[in-house]
Amino acid sequence: MLRRRIAAVVLTGLVAVVAHAQGAQTGRAPDTMQARVLACAACHGAHGEGTDNDYFPRLAGKPAGYLYNQLIAFRDGRRQYPPMNYLLAYLPDAYLHRIAEYFAGERPPYPVASTPAISATLLARGQQLAKVGDPSQKIPACVSCHGAALTGMEPAIPGLLGLHADYISAQLGAWRYGTRKSYAPDCMHEVASRLTNDDITAVAAWLAASPGPANPAFAPAGSLKMPLRCGSEPQ
Repeated sequence: MLRRRIAAVVLTGLVAVVAHAQGAQTGRAPDTMQARVLACAACHGAHGEGTDNDYFPRLAGKPAGYLYNQLIAFRDGRRQYPPMNYLLAYLPDAYLHRIAEYFAGERPPYPVASTPAISATLLARGQQLAKVGDPSQKIPACVSCHGAALTGMEPAIPGLLGLHADYISAQLGAWRYGTRKSYAPDCMHEVASRLTNDDITAVAAWLAASPGPANPAFAPAGSLKMPLRCGSEPQ
C-alpha cells in the first residue's frame, strides 16, 4: 500500500511537470512559479495550505529559510521520503530558493482546528509544554523559539499551527530517534529526546487544536532569545 501511494504521488508530480513543459513549448502555460510548483500541489495543496492527509504538511507562510533548509535536506538525503527525494534530486540551490520564497509568501486560510482526542489533563500538559515548557526536565517552551503566536521566526524557524497532530507527533519522534536531522547542534533532537511519549501526544494534540493566528507574520530575526543553540538558526 505504501509503495503504491508513493508511486502515485511521484506519477502525479511527473505528470504535472511534463504537462507544464509541453504547454510551455506551445505557448499555452504561463511561466510562473505557481505553474512550476504544480508538482507540489498534489500533496501540499494549490497554495501550500496542506491537505486532509495527516502526513502532508502546510508549507504556506513558513519562513523561506526553513523551507529552503528542508528542500536541501530532502535533495541531499538528510530527510528521507522517496517522492520528495526523487522530485528534488537534480534541482539547483538557486531554484530551491525560489520555491521556498514562493511558499513563504503564500497566505491561504488556516484549516479549522481539530478537536483533540485526548483527556483534558493531557491537553493541559500540551499547553504547558507549548507555552511554559518544563524546567524540571530542561524542556524549553515551544513559544521560546517559535514565537508567542507560534508563527515561527525568520530566517529559519517554522510556524507550528495548521498541522495535523499525527504529523507533529511523527516529526518529534523522528527527531528523537535521529531519523530526521538538522544542522549541528541539532536543538530539536535535544528537545525531543527529553519528551516522554505522553508529552509528544499532548503537545501535538494541543498544537493541532489551536486556531490559526489572526496575524500570520513571522517574528523578526533575532527577536527571540534562543534557549538552545540551533545549527539551523545561527546566532
